[in-house]
Amino acid sequence: MSAIEVAGLTVRLDDKVIVDRVDLDVASGEWVTVIGPNGAGKSTALRAIGGLLPFGGTVRWHGQAVDTMHRRERAKAVAMVLQSPVVPPAMRVFDYVLLGRTPYVPPLGRESAADLAAAEEVLAALDLTPFAGRRLDKISGGERQRVFLARALAQGAGILLLDEPTSALDIGHQQEVLELVDRLRAERGLTVLATMHDLTTAGEYADRMVLLAGGRVVAAGTPGEVLTEDNLAAHYRVKVRIIPGDHGPLVVAVRG
Repeated sequence: MSAIEVAGLTVRLDDKVIVDRVDLDVASGEWVTVIGPNGAGKSTALRAIGGLLPFGGTVRWHGQAVDTMHRRERAKAVAMVLQSPVVPPAMRVFDYVLLGRTPYVPPLGRESAADLAAAEEVLAALDLTPFAGRRLDKISGGERQRVFLARALAQGAGILLLDEPTSALDIGHQQEVLELVDRLRAERGLTVLATMHDLTTAGEYADRMVLLAGGRVVAAGTPGEVLTEDNLAAHYRVKVRIIPGDHGPLVVAVRG
């Protein structure tokens, strides 16, 4: 069964077509990563799929059209980690993560013990418990990135949309975060749709990949089918060598 169905997705910003008739399907429990050069439309497409931008075409989550869902329903179904989320000034880490439980709190109500426990659980899983009482504006960029992911995981949604989730992390925390997402995917049947710049890392974790260029899908398939020397030369304008790896192709840039 498809968790995400996208047909003819088109997004215009300032009268310019940024995403052009994109079709995309993500099966329940699958990890699909969208790649492409700068300006390809990756983040814009992800925001539209997440219901954050007006779009043409259709987007369905578990068979239901996104634009027919109530805001609270959306938040229970899909959690999203943006590259630069809006952060309330002086907010503590724990309080920010707890915002992920908002869809489950009744109007004018308070968070339950279960909500508090869910926030504590993801903080521990992401090695953030020592930062729980710290202000978000007083921790490093990499630590904030993990906090953003923690809030999304606290939502308990079945679909996770990740826009460059490791861009501010060092290599150790990159692997920790992606391994955690992959473990949760296995344990909870989580469906993951992500955008990533690091092609080798993307290929190691994704079941399938979609290559965007100029707002259009130019290649789709397994990492081995998408991460080819010809595809990357044509759309990234770079010379690379593809080396087989234990978990996916290794992409190595070489001098011309």
